[in-house]
Amino acid sequence: MRKQYDFSNARKNPYAAQLKKPVTIRLDEGSISYFKGLAEETGIPYQSLINLYLKDCAATGKRLSLAWKSAATKGAA
Repeated sequence: MRKQYDFSNARKNPYAAQLKKPVTIRLDEGSISYFKGLAEETGIPYQSLINLYLKDCAATGKRLSLAWKSAATKGAA
């Protein structure tokens, strides 16, 4: 190794803004199995597939259709 390096012509990593942020997320076993199955078919790691799917949902504005029953409705049923 050199005692000193010259970084005067160095430039910033152009991909630094695209780096992924590690997070902890709890997923049910069925969802993990589904994406692991897709991973085996496609040869793409399952975490990358989950990321691609979530990225597509965000890009297309997909929203879940959640309908919560109120306490009054539950008691009457």
